[in-house]
Amino acid sequence: MTSRIYLDHAATTPLLPAARNAMAEGFARWANPSSPHAEGRAAKAALEKARGQVAAAYGWAGEVLFTSGASESLGIVLTRSAVTRRLASAVEHDAVLRAAYDITLVPVDAAGLVDADALETAMAGEGRAVVAIQWANSETGIRQPIADLAERVHAAGHLLLVDAAQMPAGADREVARHADFVALSAHKRGGPIGVGALLVRDLATLDPTGGQERGYRPGTENMPGVLGYAAALAEPEDVAGYRELRAHLDAAIAAAGGEAILADHSRHPAIGSYRMPGVAATTQLIRFDMAGMAVSAGSACASGSMKPSHVLTAMGWDMQRSQEVVRVSFGRSTTRAELDAFVEAWRKIAQSLARAG
Repeated sequence: MTSRIYLDHAATTPLLPAARNAMAEGFARWANPSSPHAEGRAAKAALEKARGQVAAAYGWAGEVLFTSGASESLGIVLTRSAVTRRLASAVEHDAVLRAAYDITLVPVDAAGLVDADALETAMAGEGRAVVAIQWANSETGIRQPIADLAERVHAAGHLLLVDAAQMPAGADREVARHADFVALSAHKRGGPIGVGALLVRDLATLDPTGGQERGYRPGTENMPGVLGYAAALAEPEDVAGYRELRAHLDAAIAAAGGEAILADHSRHPAIGSYRMPGVAATTQLIRFDMAGMAVSAGSACASGSMKPSHVLTAMGWDMQRSQEVVRVSFGRSTTRAELDAFVEAWRKIAQSLARAG
């Protein structure tokens, strides 16, 4: 059987051997990290060492709270931060939009960037707000100017929450310098599923619940998963290499008659969004899967939906065009040969469906 080509790393990426080994070590230290005896203290020491490693990987000088993933981290801030209002860009991940019923959405322009004037207007209301702005969109890859937006948010007296689940460790130190909260996910970076972190600049900006994690998240800590996450972050990602692969794919798709979405804008180095004119994304996904290739249509949580992407809709796309877009995302194992095979499959699918039409 021919090996498949996996190009959906933004949904999840394979568990790294280093992470698997660290988790095995964690499972051997089976004691509860909150227990006061020697076994518990040993588990606690391993957990705290990993906490320091995660902070160092992201250049973070504040607190690190371990969670079950970025969705929980986002939910904690949006429901328990010491604010009276919640704002979010209109292109945030569904986890943000589901977290609170009273979120005020800030529009974006045709390039998917937050409308700074609209943000200023939204922030001018009564009461302190938390403002959720992603580092990079998981569907289009478009990156937000975090430093500039953070300056505006802080000048207005508000708090900035950055969804950085898609950000490779060390890829952008601006986030660590400017964010008040950062939501992270292990399985996007080669760690295990079910583990994440919330970086908090000042714990006084969050309401505690009691229990573990400094009293901000009850429940026994997933120490083996945390060790796996820290080990994964210690394995560097070739961000420059990702960028070269994406540029190569952008050009190849354009030459094949497709459209690289917002190719000239600042984007995630490992996420590309592409339109095959006249062919529904659902049809493309089936054909690519039959050809042995895994890609997606939008974020993983919404890829099975028949609804148009809320991200592309917010950017002004009509329903037909927005439903012709697929996402290709890279990981450590992705090669140029795999992308060339994907482009060849793209050509064949586009040509066969054009003949059928």
